[in-house]
Amino acid sequence: MHKKFILVSLPLAAALILSACGSPKTEPEKTAEALSETVSEDTSEAVAEALPDDPYEAAPYRLYPAPEGGYVGDTMPFVTEDGTLELYYLYDTDHNGQGYHPIYKYSTASLYDYKDHGMVLNYGLMSEPDPALGTGSVLRDADGLYHLFYTGHNDTGNGGRGKECVMHATSTDREHWEKKPEPVLFAPENYSKDDFRDPEVFWVEEEQCYWLLIAARDNTLGGVVARYTSPDLENWEFCGPFYAPQAQYMLECPSLICLGDTWYLTYSWDCVTYYAIGESMNGPFAAPDDNILDGQGLIEGNGFVFYAAKTKEFNGVPYLCGWLGRAGLSSDSGIYQWAGNVLNHQLVQHEDKTLGVKAPETFGEIFTVDKPFRAVKKEGTVTIGDNSITLSAGEGAYALADMGTRPSALILECDVTLDEGGRAGFAFGGSEADASYTALCLDGGRNLVHYEGYEIPDLLKFEPTAITRFDFSKGGVHHVKLVCENEIVVLYIDDRKALSSRITHSTDGAHMGVFADGCGASFDNITMKVREDTEA
Repeated sequence: MHKKFILVSLPLAAALILSACGSPKTEPEKTAEALSETVSEDTSEAVAEALPDDPYEAAPYRLYPAPEGGYVGDTMPFVTEDGTLELYYLYDTDHNGQGYHPIYKYSTASLYDYKDHGMVLNYGLMSEPDPALGTGSVLRDADGLYHLFYTGHNDTGNGGRGKECVMHATSTDREHWEKKPEPVLFAPENYSKDDFRDPEVFWVEEEQCYWLLIAARDNTLGGVVARYTSPDLENWEFCGPFYAPQAQYMLECPSLICLGDTWYLTYSWDCVTYYAIGESMNGPFAAPDDNILDGQGLIEGNGFVFYAAKTKEFNGVPYLCGWLGRAGLSSDSGIYQWAGNVLNHQLVQHEDKTLGVKAPETFGEIFTVDKPFRAVKKEGTVTIGDNSITLSAGEGAYALADMGTRPSALILECDVTLDEGGRAGFAFGGSEADASYTALCLDGGRNLVHYEGYEIPDLLKFEPTAITRFDFSKGGVHHVKLVCENEIVVLYIDDRKALSSRITHSTDGAHMGVFADGCGASFDNITMKVREDTEA
């Protein structure tokens, strides 16, 4: 078994990579310029070569921040009057005590540079309803006062009223919050007293009242999103289940957004974020056949790839704001624990009303430096052209081309075509320190995108553990974008799906390349851009 397990300490170590391109040297008398010309213009089958390791250096986490010494849990996005996105979040550590999950905050105007505001709301005492805090939401009322509704959790059960309740705090500046001591709501009759969390509160102009959506568990229907209404944020009327698919134990972190004339309800369980579609904000809502936009783990309880995401429109663009889980005891295993780094996807509405995701367009504002294309054959039948690589391998074999040291912060785009049922994708490794390559796989045989640290020859020997379902059966050309920041690698395909991963094997000076396993594949129109702050 060639699976790579690389032990890392938590919090995750930063990757050490840089985009400076060294000169390939295969013959003493051949200059770097001559070899570069041969690699880029010769469209015949390439001869096996080796690219040297380039210098590398870790990149600042500008796209995917996490607090020093801690992790980002469930996010609560809020847009200020001056056009700033604030991400309130549950702060998690590896050493939570009796009280845990205070609420911290980031703010950003761009989705690539964040200000860390630190803690804005602490947990309470064991004698209070909120020694642990849970997810909630922030809003501004008509008088300019800010409100934070959040979950209070106390395992003692609050005198029989239930472990979970809705709590309320107010602020005039969103930095200093004053708690109201008494809970706003406990679970109603016929609902679980211990599963009542994640209030999402907002003003509904058409009904001239506030709505409160909450994750709850009906004793008959199972996990539901329940709804309350209020004229004043003080007096709440229970309206019953808002969405009850009778499919999950809970529907955590609900949020609601309108795109065009269609409404979307997002919610999370099973370590993933789901969505359902409605013709009005009152529904009815129905989930499409495939209602997962990013990866899901297949190891129960350890598959938090992208979780607890909420929707928010920011500068006229809809986003899905969540987090990428931190690695398990071994990195590159496809197993992720609860809480990690901020991760935001830009939402795309397709003609059939289904949703897709793509990288935030604002990322293009800082990835402005072109990284020249170069590639060499490493294994099998490889043809290298002008910004293109074609590979072919028979059953039981693979073809591989190396493109040199992976920069620490990189956006790579290309068009990928693979044989029906084939397996191809991106490979990481091949440095002097570690010659092996692990595979981020576009798996046409299984209709999956996946990464879990398997080396290319092992892709069919073991079952995937971190996946995104994608239908390759229709063939055609697929546009792929890779966004890399240190060990975080997010693959987007056709503005429909993402697979977010932590690929430690792509860091510390590792090379990146492309491969085809037992099939033919082509990677065309390859472009790569790096950031000025990571350029040598």
